[in-house]
Amino acid sequence: MAAIDDDDRPKKKIAHEIGQDLSLLSVEELSERVQLMHDEISRLEADMAQKRSKRTAADQFFKR
Repeated sequence: MAAIDDDDRPKKKIAHEIGQDLSLLSVEELSERVQLMHDEISRLEADMAQKRSKRTAADQFFKR
């Protein structure tokens, strides 16, 4: 019977909770979480820009 390689196992999705204890995380794990937060900030900013654009279009349509 073949041993299961670590690479073959499904990777656990990174989750971060604001205020979480960081003392048990490695530098690599912290780096992954920083990237996760940067990606989330980019996603939020893109959504805000889209909503502002729609709001501007609606304001122009209704001539506010």
